[in-house]
Amino acid sequence: MGRSGVGAVALFTLSLLFVSYKMVDSAIGVNWGTLSFHKMRPSTVVDLLKANKITKVKLFDTNPDALRALMGTGTQVMVGIPNEMLSSFNSDLFVQQNLSRFIGKNGADIRYVAVGNEPFLTSYGGQFQNYVVPAMVNLQQSLVKANLANYVKLVVPCNADAYEANVPSQGTFRPELTQIMTQLVSFLNSNGSPFVVNIYPFLSLYGNSDFPQDYAFFEGSSHPVPDGPNTYYNAFDGNFDTLVAALTKLGYGQMPIVIGEIGWPTDGAVGANLTAARVFNQGLISHVLSNKGTPLRPGSPLADVY
Repeated sequence: MGRSGVGAVALFTLSLLFVSYKMVDSAIGVNWGTLSFHKMRPSTVVDLLKANKITKVKLFDTNPDALRALMGTGTQVMVGIPNEMLSSFNSDLFVQQNLSRFIGKNGADIRYVAVGNEPFLTSYGGQFQNYVVPAMVNLQQSLVKANLANYVKLVVPCNADAYEANVPSQGTFRPELTQIMTQLVSFLNSNGSPFVVNIYPFLSLYGNSDFPQDYAFFEGSSHPVPDGPNTYYNAFDGNFDTLVAALTKLGYGQMPIVIGEIGWPTDGAVGANLTAARVFNQGLISHVLSNKGTPLRPGSPLADVY
């Protein structure tokens, strides 16, 4: 959702994904956004995480209050570097101040650093594009120096607009991103990192009056999408497999994929309400925990979903 999405993530993550469900080898995490009119104390957020057996959390920065509150909890953490910092930050200093001082015995269990947030978003006009890979290379070197490279992995959360297709099997990355995506995916593969993508079926519904509403959810659709031998009954599977196809065309069809953001808002737009949000999130959780996979990855459990 880019910069504008952090506040929305803060609001619907804490109010909607904290719902009752049985966790089975949990792959479900939450985003912890801090742009909100009603900020919760970090200790309160951590208590909510514990109470709902949420063991993974994704931050959009390296908020020290949040990291201190997470110390000793065993919660796996993804921290983030804002896009605006990519061109100028000192990677050694970043690792020292934001990772090394929090990691350790009874420390914060930081597993990932998100290098930017949707830096290839079309609306950014390429302004962050050339900084991403150099920032990752410098950070990786700093992680090696700090003896953290085997523990902390670098990722780049991408918006789903980074790839395109009429049907999932034809998925490709946007032409202007082919070169940088080839470099990025090669880097991720070499360092054991997943591809992180943010998928919002709500935005597809909100932005297109012809988009079938039931296709945005997980209860089947009266407007399925045929694609060769496969048929898609929900937007999530179609979007996910479009990315799988795009990665396959680069030679990385088996790369793990993490869903960095997904959810449904409760207010602020047509179709944004508590009932729809609950149906979507419960449907998503059931879909993820079923381990059914998608048509292009059948029977393959999804990686983490935030």
